[in-house]
Amino acid sequence: MAPTLTHARHEQYATHSVTNQPPSLAPYDASDDTALLEGLRREGAGWAEEDVRRLGRRAGSEEAQEWGEQANRHEPELRTHDRYGHRVDEVEFHESWHHLMRVAVAEGLAATPWADDRPGAHVARTASGLVWGHTEAGHGCPTSMTYAAVPALRHQPDLAEVYEPLLVSRVYEPGLRTPAEKPGILAGMGMTEKQGGSDVRTNTTAATPTAEPGVYTLRGHKWFTSAPMCDVFLVLAQAPGGLSCFLVPRVLPDGSRNTFRIQRLKDKLGNRSNASSEPEFDGTVAWLVGPEGRGVKTIIDMVNCTRLDCVMSSATLMRKTLVEAAHHVRHRSAFGARLADQPLMRNVLADLALESEAATTLTLRLAGAADRAVRGDAHEAAFRRIATAAGKYWVTKRGPAFTAEALECLGGNGYVEESGMPRHYREAPLLSIWEGSGNVNALDVLRALSREPGTVEALFAELALAQGADPRLDGAVTRLKGRLAEGSQAGARRLVELMALTLQASLLVRHAPPAVADAFCATRLGGDWGHAFGTLPDSAGLDAILARALPGID
Repeated sequence: MAPTLTHARHEQYATHSVTNQPPSLAPYDASDDTALLEGLRREGAGWAEEDVRRLGRRAGSEEAQEWGEQANRHEPELRTHDRYGHRVDEVEFHESWHHLMRVAVAEGLAATPWADDRPGAHVARTASGLVWGHTEAGHGCPTSMTYAAVPALRHQPDLAEVYEPLLVSRVYEPGLRTPAEKPGILAGMGMTEKQGGSDVRTNTTAATPTAEPGVYTLRGHKWFTSAPMCDVFLVLAQAPGGLSCFLVPRVLPDGSRNTFRIQRLKDKLGNRSNASSEPEFDGTVAWLVGPEGRGVKTIIDMVNCTRLDCVMSSATLMRKTLVEAAHHVRHRSAFGARLADQPLMRNVLADLALESEAATTLTLRLAGAADRAVRGDAHEAAFRRIATAAGKYWVTKRGPAFTAEALECLGGNGYVEESGMPRHYREAPLLSIWEGSGNVNALDVLRALSREPGTVEALFAELALAQGADPRLDGAVTRLKGRLAEGSQAGARRLVELMALTLQASLLVRHAPPAVADAFCATRLGGDWGHAFGTLPDSAGLDAILARALPGID
C-alpha cells in the first residue's frame, strides 16, 4: 500500500506557495487620469468625458487586455498566393486584432472627427486614443493613417466625395473588396523607398498618365508601408510634373484586384501585431490627388496628423507603464517595507508621474490646436505647425527612457515577456522614428522658423500666457529666444528640446497644481536634478505629485 502524507505535512513540504506577488492589474480604469480629464475639458471636449471614461474602463478590462496580448503573440502572416498559385497578397490577423480594430473604429478613433461638427471633436478622439491605447499600440497605426488621410484627400474633391464618407464611418469590415461596396474603409500611405527613406524627393516610383484624365499607372517599390490590408493608400510617385500624390485602391471599382504585390513583411523590433510591408507596383492603377509636382505639399497634411498621434501614443505608453509600475510597488515588499512606502521608490514614481503629466498635457494642447486649426483659426494653425513638430521630437525621445525606468520598478518580474513590460519597451523607440526621426523633426522646426514667421509669433504668444508665474520659466523663455537667433543646424536638437520643455513647463504652470509645476520647472528648467529618473530634490513635494497622478499609491 502506497504511503500517504497528512494535509498538514503536505503543506509543510510545499515549495510553490505564492506570496509577495501583486495580483493582476486588470480590470482597471485607463481613464482614471486627472491630467487627461482636465485637459479634455480645458481643450473644449468636456462633452465627451462620459464616453472617454466608458472606453477607459473597457480598455482596462480583462478581455481587452487579453486581446492586446494575443494580437502580439499571434503575429500577422503574409499569404502571397492561394493554393492554386494565384497572387492574393493578403495578410491574415488573429481574431484579437479584429476585436481591437472593431472597437477602435466604432469609438471614432479613425476618421470620424472629420464628420463631427462639434468643437473639440479632434480632442475627444485624442483623449480616447490616450485610454484605448492601454490595450496595445500596433492597431493604432491603421486608425491613425485613416484619420490622417482625410485632409490630404480633400485636395482632390471628386475623390473625397467618394471615399470620405467611407473613411469617417464607425464600421470596421476587414477583407478586400470594392471600397464603394463596403460600409467603412481604412487608409494607409506609401512614401518611403529604400534609397531615400525620409528624403522622399529621391523616390523613383514612376507614375505614367493614361488616356483617362487623372488616372495613372505606377511602377516601383516601397520600402516601409504599414497596414497593407487597408483598402486604399496615399502614395508618392514621380509623375511627368514631379513628385505627386496618388490614391491607390487595393481593389478597383470593377471588382478586380489592383497590382499591389507584397514582397515581404518587416521583422520589426516591436509593433509586432501590426504588419509592415514592402509592396511592389507594376501597372498599378492610381488616381492623382492634388496637382502634379505637389505631392509633398499634399501629403504633409497627412503627416501633421500622424505626428500628433505619435505624441499621443508615446504619452499613452508612459501612462500605461506608470500605472503598471505603481500597481506593482503597491503590492510588493522588500527589505521589510512595501516598495510604495520607500522614499527612493516614491521619488522614482513621482518623477515618472511628472513626465507623464507633461506629455499628456502637451498632447491634449496639440489636439486642441489641431481642432481649432481645422475650423479656420489661423493663429492656432501656426502654433500647431511648430508645436507638433517640437512635441513629436521631445515626447517620443523621452518614451524609451521612461518605459525602461518603469520596467525596472518591477525588477526581474518586468524583464519577462508575460509581464507585458518588454512589449511596451520595444514599442517606445518606434514613435521617435515613424513620421520622421529626431533629426527630421528638428530640421522641420528650423524650416518652419525660417519660412513661416507666424509660427514663432504663435509659440511666444503661447508662452507669454505664463509670463511672470515662475522665474525659471521666464529664464527658459529668454534662453529660447537666444537659441532661436543662432539658428544653426548643428544646434537644432538643443533648440527643439528647450522649446518643448519650455512649452510643457508653461502649460503645467498654468494648469497643474503648484507642486507639479514647481517640481517640473526646478528639474527640467532649473537644473536641480540628475540625469536618471528618481532624482527629484527633497523639496519637490513628492506626496502631492503622487496623490494627483496615482491616488491609490498610499
